[in-house]
Amino acid sequence: MLCGFFEFETSTRGQPTCKKPPHPPHQMADFSHLVVGAGVIGLSIASRLAARRGTSVLLVERHNAIGTETSARNSEVIHAGLYYPPESLKTELCIRGKNMIYGIADKMGIEYRRCGKWIVAQDEKEHEYLEKMHEKALQLGIPTEFVPLSKAKDIEPAVTARRAILNSPSTGIISSHSLMEYLLGRFEEHGGDLALNTTVANIEFDSSRQLYTAEFKYGEEVMNLRFESVVNAAGHGAPDVSNMILPSDRHVKGYFAKGSYFSYGLSRPKTQRLIYPCPAGHAGLGTHLTLDLGGRIRFGPNVKWVSSADDLAAEGDQLEEAYSEITKYLPHVEKSALEPDYAGIRPKITGPEHKGFVDFVIRHEEGFPGFINLLGIESPGLTSSLAIGEKVDSMLR
Repeated sequence: MLCGFFEFETSTRGQPTCKKPPHPPHQMADFSHLVVGAGVIGLSIASRLAARRGTSVLLVERHNAIGTETSARNSEVIHAGLYYPPESLKTELCIRGKNMIYGIADKMGIEYRRCGKWIVAQDEKEHEYLEKMHEKALQLGIPTEFVPLSKAKDIEPAVTARRAILNSPSTGIISSHSLMEYLLGRFEEHGGDLALNTTVANIEFDSSRQLYTAEFKYGEEVMNLRFESVVNAAGHGAPDVSNMILPSDRHVKGYFAKGSYFSYGLSRPKTQRLIYPCPAGHAGLGTHLTLDLGGRIRFGPNVKWVSSADDLAAEGDQLEEAYSEITKYLPHVEKSALEPDYAGIRPKITGPEHKGFVDFVIRHEEGFPGFINLLGIESPGLTSSLAIGEKVDSMLR
């Protein structure tokens, strides 16, 4: 049904209903902003937009809860910003986002731990890679330092590094759930509306009226609403949403890189910080050791290209390969204590044949005023989330 001049509302985050809006944002719009996708990125953007005076924001999510895809299936690491080209969006937003998270975490009760990270080099090539990383960090103002190998065993007795160790003290871990609950609370506090179990079936732009009409499906029900602007933060579904709006010569294809994580069932060997292999020669950052907020160890992720974002079974047949990588820097790990735990999917817009760096895509699409497109928002998306919300807010002002 057409819900013109009415506001989309959810009943305890359930079925959408309608009510008359207190301040129509546009003569023919139902809402000023539509944000598609209630992961950590969409929540960050929506909470910023809702806080602005005179806005009305609808946040739609196809699942029955917020943040169930990439936002809930990752290492939950607060990255320092070391791995990307200095001029890239990933570097800019990772550093800014890291500082924003640390700035609000204590104040707002968001669970985190600034545990630090070691990146370990086993040969000369990897040592040279870390030297360049350290030089770049100095230029960017990211704190790093080399740990003398003679002292490393006193600090982390279980860790083996044959050539060098680069310490990243500003790396941490965070509860992504705690962060998302904070953002949702902020969004709702400012009057934002969240619609769960709601699929975007189509979006069309009316250039004469400068409005977007979106068709939503909730079970068997269909609803059409009009918006001044659309923010595509749909993660795995972002290419599909983008292709609804843009002409065919600007369509993009999504790819899915699955990473499996392995739990470790013993308390020893133990580390006090994250341990990463040097990424030289790896498709990603390598199979690294991460900690949860309770101090439990897990390893991952590896890389396997899959055909669907729903392929979320952890790959037990990759345990042997993971064990081989892990024991290069943590030689006393017991293979029998490793078990497939969970898997996450990196939302990519380039496939396995592409070997170079790919930056975040965050752009105001030419010819489509008010349409902000976010594509390929993979790691360090969680770290960058607050900075991405800030950036999109500024792009729409």
